[in-house]
Amino acid sequence: MYRMKKTKIVATMSDFRCTEEFVQKLFDAGMDVVRVNSAHVSEEGATKIVETVHRVNPAIPIMIDTKGPEIRVTTIADEYGNSIRFQAGDRVAVRGSDGSDLTTRKVVYMNVPSIVRDIPVGARMLIADGELEIRVVGKTDEELDCEFVVGGAMRSRKSVNVPGVSIDLPSVTEKDRRFIEWAVRNDVDFIAHSFVRSARDVQAVQSILDAHHSNIKIISKIENQEGLDNIDEIIEASYGIMVARGDLGVELPAEAIPNAQRRIVEKCICAKRPVIIATQMLYSMVKSPRPTRAEVSDVASAIYERVDAVMLSDETAMGDYPVESVETMARVARAIERDEEHFQPMIDMNMVSVNHEITAQLARSAVRASTNLPIKYVILDTKTGRTGRYLAAFRGRKTVMAVCYSRHAQRILALSYGVVPILRNQELSDRYHFLVDALEFLDQYRKLDDEDLMAIVGGSFGPDGGASYVEISNVRNIRRRNDEIKARHNG
Repeated sequence: MYRMKKTKIVATMSDFRCTEEFVQKLFDAGMDVVRVNSAHVSEEGATKIVETVHRVNPAIPIMIDTKGPEIRVTTIADEYGNSIRFQAGDRVAVRGSDGSDLTTRKVVYMNVPSIVRDIPVGARMLIADGELEIRVVGKTDEELDCEFVVGGAMRSRKSVNVPGVSIDLPSVTEKDRRFIEWAVRNDVDFIAHSFVRSARDVQAVQSILDAHHSNIKIISKIENQEGLDNIDEIIEASYGIMVARGDLGVELPAEAIPNAQRRIVEKCICAKRPVIIATQMLYSMVKSPRPTRAEVSDVASAIYERVDAVMLSDETAMGDYPVESVETMARVARAIERDEEHFQPMIDMNMVSVNHEITAQLARSAVRASTNLPIKYVILDTKTGRTGRYLAAFRGRKTVMAVCYSRHAQRILALSYGVVPILRNQELSDRYHFLVDALEFLDQYRKLDDEDLMAIVGGSFGPDGGASYVEISNVRNIRRRNDEIKARHNG
């Protein structure tokens, strides 16, 4: 299916509603990538999702979220029922635990043994996304003496944020490791690692993938101040970035989120890394068939920032209007992208790195040519997906048709802005074979005139040699060469 929009849509899938019919409806509505949240699904449930999605269309990529290194309140003691209610001014002790200790009205246990050592007096602790807030007023070697600033009902296993404080948490939990190894076995394309604080956290995931000789790509989720502080090294170590505004919105003042988002997006584009905006983009559509105007503006703002993808969470995982949510997001993307005055190619940004990458130079030249000439499409072949990703980074107006040598390369490029990835015809071996594949694909959806121009980025030294030239040709000449290729192949 040929997409009319350049901005991609990531949709979260739950195993309880993952049928072939449902996946097909979301895909037809505009979904490009399926996300699975390991915090809310078993390995068996996640396997069901992958198998169902790939039965519908083996080109749809799968992204699995790890749970990440989190601080959580332990289970509430049975005598209190489902929750313990605290009032502002109540005092409570906070202690670290391996997770087996039960939280009571007198002692709140958290699942990090070192928490007392790491948290200073004066720190704020936000529980359940800030629904409850406690302040550390004193400490001993064994516990923190805390006072509730904002009271409420404390429930089992609720998340805890400690803004501005670095906590000694593992880069990868044991559950994360199991799911990463599951991902290697189950043909997953992306791992979105939660609560990434530094490049070290990314490298911990990469070392597991390397041990299993896996080419899964890592998307780092930026969810706290420490991740923001180390954003440059995280971008360098990652395949892509997800701005996860849920926990980030707890750690930062609300007014700081838009600027942080914009800054991350700019850095990712310059670094030629895909960037995703996530969390509550169309949250009212969990229960309503229509979004609020503010939500539409939020999605539009992300698209105006030139992000690669926007993401739906509860809207598609458990909401009452999942297909409508994807359709709404796709309509907004198409409408905003028609504003050609705003969507100028980013060919003047300093995106050619210090080692003067040939691929980046050629990608820039192709996008510049498609701006100055009436070029219909940019066509390329790519073994690893790198050339397609670089072309996406310059945010050209013309759709990029990327002919890929593997299913994995096709899937990872489905996340990149303005790229339509195609799996090549394995039978043809001529170095221009990808032009046959591209035109055959386009002929299914668009009538091409003989004089239509194409910008072609290719390699003269085979798929392992990388991109080495940019060529501009009309469809007539490309078809003539394609006929010669087919004649040689059949002869």
